[in-house]
Amino acid sequence: MKQQTSEIADCIRKSLDRYFSDLDGARPRAVYDMVIRNVEKPLLEAVLTQAEGNQTVAAQMLGINRNTLRKKMAQHKIKL
Repeated sequence: MKQQTSEIADCIRKSLDRYFSDLDGARPRAVYDMVIRNVEKPLLEAVLTQAEGNQTVAAQMLGINRNTLRKKMAQHKIKL
């Protein structure tokens, strides 16, 4: 599992390096929100797929409360 975590972190680092490079000297803003917004939805979708749409199982896999998962699904307009 550690290797997968490292691969995910490396992917994010590379994407951020490219993002900062593309700014060409402009000052970045709201980087945290941008990253979370772009990572959270595919994360939720992938876990829900693995859990075969079972929100209780998906929430357990994510380590969050089922109500929190439902709230995030609504925020990202994820429907089963």
